[in-house]
Amino acid sequence: MKDYDLRMEMIFIPAKNGYIKVFIYGFSNLGTWGNAVAEFNGLSVSAKGFNKKRTIIRSIAKLHESLVRKGRKND
Repeated sequence: MKDYDLRMEMIFIPAKNGYIKVFIYGFSNLGTWGNAVAEFNGLSVSAKGFNKKRTIIRSIAKLHESLVRKGRKND
C-alpha cells in the first residue's frame, strides 16, 4: 500500500445532541473513487462516488433519511 492509500479526512459537525462525524477515504487522484461515511449517535451510513463534495453531501443526506425513518418508528 502506498502512503496516499492510507490517508483519511475527518469532518466533525456540531449538532444539538452531539457531533456528526464524516470520514472520507480515497479521492487521491483526479477521477478515482472515494468513500464517505457519516456517523451520528451510533448510526452510520456510507456513500461512494467520484466527486468528493457530492459524495460527502450524499452520505449526510442518507444519514438524515435514516434518522427520520428511525424517528418515525419510535413514535
